[in-house]
Amino acid sequence: MASIDEFFDKVISVKLPDDRQSVDILDQTLLPGTIKRINLHTKEELWDAIKKLKVRGAPAIGVSAAYGLAVLANRIDASDFDSFYKEFKEIKDYLASSRPTAVNLFWALNRMDDKALSVKDQSIGSIKETLFTEAQKIRDEDVAISRNIGELGFGLLKDLKKEGKEIGILTHCNAGTIATAKYGTATAPMYTALEHGWAGSDMHVYCDETRPLLQGARLTAFELYNAGINTTLQCDNMASMLMKQGKIDIVFVGCDRVAKNGDSANKIGTSGVAILAKHYGIPFYICAPSSTIDLNTATGNDIPIEMRDPEEVTTMWYKERMAPEGIDAFNPAFDFAEHGLITGIITEKGIATAPFDKAFEELGI
Repeated sequence: MASIDEFFDKVISVKLPDDRQSVDILDQTLLPGTIKRINLHTKEELWDAIKKLKVRGAPAIGVSAAYGLAVLANRIDASDFDSFYKEFKEIKDYLASSRPTAVNLFWALNRMDDKALSVKDQSIGSIKETLFTEAQKIRDEDVAISRNIGELGFGLLKDLKKEGKEIGILTHCNAGTIATAKYGTATAPMYTALEHGWAGSDMHVYCDETRPLLQGARLTAFELYNAGINTTLQCDNMASMLMKQGKIDIVFVGCDRVAKNGDSANKIGTSGVAILAKHYGIPFYICAPSSTIDLNTATGNDIPIEMRDPEEVTTMWYKERMAPEGIDAFNPAFDFAEHGLITGIITEKGIATAPFDKAFEELGI
């Protein structure tokens, strides 16, 4: 089994090549069978990669968008800022239309926009270099954010550890290292535990399959198994049985957007996991960078929910069609765990507990 550092090098989600002519991503649609990197050169390729989940996970989408905007801005042929900014803004708005729910996409693009405006009096060449620097900062900050979330989550794991007993962890979808620049959010506590000398056998992570796109089966199980952590895959509707049998001590899930009241949108099925955890008295934690917390969104009911192609439910993973021709299929990409079901929201600045709006304020979010 590879070391944890070798593992991270193998599955880095997004990077900027030395020639700065493209964005290099791990194509997550091909996992776990094929580990393949692709280079995105055009705005259409980048938009398509985000839309079709070749790059996915709110932080990784944000980093990809920032790198992509820098690469594309570098090609703008303009002699004055107004001309440059007009084309820059068109590219930004186009990339922002790729997915509606992940707030990190808009956060990263807006941060790049703000940076461009802050140096508008400089030369066009200098502005372009500034954008590359800002994109790299977004990436480096994401690594640090995930690491801090990992340390806080690891503290919760240490509190649960008992001699001779592995800690049972449930997670849903993929909020792993391939969903971020490094470490992940929901997986960061496990990877941090390994860096602190824990063995993979000290933990047992149960991965919800996460229908209909199977990110838990294809991505989280792939990650954790290859990192040397005891890992078991189960269908989403088996989580209750695991909890009832006492195999789950804690739940860590990621998040695409947190509302001001703490309602947290994540991959479809997260709400059900939160309800089950509450029923069985199991602590349920959202792992969310502070950039994912949207104080302008009052509650989960205000979060736009992406509706996806019905074929993901009826045909995508089957050799033959698995539903009658013409049948309607309900396929929302996300739901949200209501704030009353959440034990805590782990951010890089600390762990927020109810009332969440007050906690966010105290953490300086």
